[in-house]
Amino acid sequence: MTLIKKMLAAALAAVLVALTAAAPAGAAERRVEDLGVPLEDVLLIGGVVAPGPGGETVLWGASSGSPAHLNAVDPATGAEVARYDLPGAEGSWAVDAAQDGSVYVGTYGDGRLYRWTDQGGVQDLGRPLPSENFIWSVAAGEGATVYGGTYPGGRLFAYDPETGVRDYGRLSPTHSYVRSVSYADGKIYAGTEAPAAVFEIDAASGAVRQLPLPDGLDPEGKWAYDVNVAAGHLYVRFGSANPGPLHVWDIAAGRWTDTLDPAHGLDVSPPDADGAVYLVKDAELVRYDPRTKETTGTGLPITGRVANTRGIGWAELGLPDYPGKSVVGLLWRGLMFRYNPQTGATSFAETEVKGEPIDVTALSQGPDDRMYAGGFLNGGFAALHPETGKRTEFHTFSQSEDMTAHDGRLYVGAYPDARVYAYDPKLPWNSPEYSPSPEPGPAENPARLFDLSADKQIRPRALASAGRYLAAGTMPDLGHLGGVLAIWDPETGRLKHSQRNVINDQSIVSLAYRDGVLYGGTSIYSGQSATPPTQPEAKLFAWSVKDDRLLWEIVPAPGKPAVPALTFDERGTLWGIAGGEVFAVNPAARKVVKRVTLSDSGSTSGQLSFNRRDRTLYGAHAGQYVFSLDPRTGRHAVVKQGPVHQLAVHESGDVYFAEGPRLFRLTRQQAR
Repeated sequence: MTLIKKMLAAALAAVLVALTAAAPAGAAERRVEDLGVPLEDVLLIGGVVAPGPGGETVLWGASSGSPAHLNAVDPATGAEVARYDLPGAEGSWAVDAAQDGSVYVGTYGDGRLYRWTDQGGVQDLGRPLPSENFIWSVAAGEGATVYGGTYPGGRLFAYDPETGVRDYGRLSPTHSYVRSVSYADGKIYAGTEAPAAVFEIDAASGAVRQLPLPDGLDPEGKWAYDVNVAAGHLYVRFGSANPGPLHVWDIAAGRWTDTLDPAHGLDVSPPDADGAVYLVKDAELVRYDPRTKETTGTGLPITGRVANTRGIGWAELGLPDYPGKSVVGLLWRGLMFRYNPQTGATSFAETEVKGEPIDVTALSQGPDDRMYAGGFLNGGFAALHPETGKRTEFHTFSQSEDMTAHDGRLYVGAYPDARVYAYDPKLPWNSPEYSPSPEPGPAENPARLFDLSADKQIRPRALASAGRYLAAGTMPDLGHLGGVLAIWDPETGRLKHSQRNVINDQSIVSLAYRDGVLYGGTSIYSGQSATPPTQPEAKLFAWSVKDDRLLWEIVPAPGKPAVPALTFDERGTLWGIAGGEVFAVNPAARKVVKRVTLSDSGSTSGQLSFNRRDRTLYGAHAGQYVFSLDPRTGRHAVVKQGPVHQLAVHESGDVYFAEGPRLFRLTRQQAR
């Protein structure tokens, strides 16, 4: 071998040695598999019944996705009439039809406004107000004009194709949301988040006045969630996405005249010839006449936790038993309902609205060794075979915040209301809340154990098996700070302990357990971004499960806003991630003993898990990449670049992680 060849060979060998030394043990033996999309379903939020392509009445519905879509459905058959991309939008609560026949869609994600016309299809009108990234509600005015309410500035705007955008400004200095909007006779009506307020705005002059609240209504903790005008009456549902009281305001008389409770959202129908409207009340479609205050049932059940209409109106169906005009509407999973006032005929029909991939928000190995995934917003619940990685089950379910296995069951934390469920994989799936059936079924599975809504909590962000107990850490709802540490006893079926503000004004977003002590990582933020923090940095705390008391607290990563993940290695060292920093804590000494800097990121996201098969830490860094880290040396390597926020290790040694809706698996090279 020539001298030059020897030198090149030696240099190459040195490079290989350096690369091997830089990577943690086992990292070079692994490969990444793309497992596809485990969660896919329909999510319709905003909708309206109005003329569609060719002038025929359709059910318009906006489906969430990447991008979102505007769907037109035939109310007689459920067939897809049209489907339009809404580029730059993730979804929409805000859909309405203008007097000129156009349909407007206000979206979230980038706060864009779109307009559909039969001649030109969908036109992207951009962001009406550059400061606003969420259009919560739109309402048709005169001609082609539409009005919209926004977040985070709590602003009201108008759009007219002839004159462009008019900014009415912020309606209230103390509100960030204009949650609901309606229009009639030159007046715009707008409702806000808690504490609930309802405003009447003169469309021409912009003059604003706040309407009085109904007698006895405490606005704290309640939103003016739905606002609708029909036949001289204003219908306002106070509360949240859950059923709540619907109050009726007589516009001419200037007073509240009636209350319907419990009423579902999101809309009431346009009035019939007598001025009566149809809505969902107490899980049934009903007719309400504001003159007589009489409510009449239709016999059409609309059940489940989410029984809100996604567009409700009138259409001629041309079907037997449905003469003249019928009440039609959409539900959140794409199911269509129909009722004919003349014959009393009722029916449900599946529509052809296409499902969309759902971002994964929770991953965990279950007690049956399968991997489980839960999703964002439209939720979903999927189980995957531990060897093949293929999906073996899918069910409609809530948005999941976290999952963990404990004593033969998979526990799931669900949004909103900080609900916690227990799923037994040995029993049949039966969720009356999310997969309702008119026929009696087996026992509820997942079974709802408890919620922390009374403590103003919204997200059960952290779950952990803690000896004989299950522990949950939560994030509070809008306008509140301070999470709850809850400890559930499966043997008694009760909460052993529940305490808010274990760390003052901080949420609990990660948990790990060892030898009778629960360790928690916090976030300075609430479960809703509009609530400003009062604390400068996140903390790590230790809690005695036996004695229900705080043992100690430290700041593990100065200046970082959150500690979103904690895990123990085989030697009993507690590891955490905070922004771009991974740290190790000696629990006995109550101090940080090692730091590994990945970047200077101050992100609140991150995952970290210890793999006992190769004695390596695997993590997700700030939604940028998956990394491996040797806990003995601190050496780390990037496994895969990508927008990763969720990660979990299976006992087999496989590492599962999600990039949005796509699931990947890091496996060993040998044949499975």
